[in-house]
Amino acid sequence: MLQIDWLPLEQVTQEGEHTYTFHLKRPDGFVWEEGAHTHMALEGFNAGEKPNRSLIRHMSISTLPHEETIGITTRIKPECSVFKQTLRQLKMGEKIALFKTHSNVPLRRENRTVYLLSAGVGLATFRPIILQHQADRSGIPHMHSLNVDSARTELFKTQLPSHEQFSPAYVESRAAYYDAVKAMTEDKEGLFYIVGSDEFLRDTIDVLQAANIPAAQIMIDKRQDQRDTFLA
Repeated sequence: MLQIDWLPLEQVTQEGEHTYTFHLKRPDGFVWEEGAHTHMALEGFNAGEKPNRSLIRHMSISTLPHEETIGITTRIKPECSVFKQTLRQLKMGEKIALFKTHSNVPLRRENRTVYLLSAGVGLATFRPIILQHQADRSGIPHMHSLNVDSARTELFKTQLPSHEQFSPAYVESRAAYYDAVKAMTEDKEGLFYIVGSDEFLRDTIDVLQAANIPAAQIMIDKRQDQRDTFLA
């Protein structure tokens, strides 16, 4: 039987213009790996014979278990879906359902440089990966984060400062992003993690594969069958 956890909303943090983290109470025993995603659902999603998919979203968890909160970071613009309108209007203590929590992009410690490539709020998937590296840097000589930030939010910049083994960068255009990725591909041993829209994934994979980066060194937040399609 599918396990569904109904968890109360404890806090909402504004991370930047139109970008918010919704903090849910973490129950004892609820743990996850860095880079995990979950299904987030609102009240009424399972009231009928079939799940109401308009009240369900596939979201990344932007925190680690030791932070004692389950953080979901998302962008909510003035014109948005019914799901996000409802999310924005939730009051503290109201409950949100989480189920099918899993990580497709755990941190690989293979003595290679790790490159984290994201667009916009996709950086939320990488926040716990970066924090995990800061806590334990073994097996990862350097980590580099590159985020396409056309909104100039510089998401999590103060939470994820640079140091001798971590270098974050934000660029405002896709053109600057692809130039930077091409420069990274000079490292033929690097591990490349990508998070973003399907179009962003395909375009980035094209750049990596054109530079002969093997599929085994490319990590995307997709199930194995979807991964095979993207990396074919």
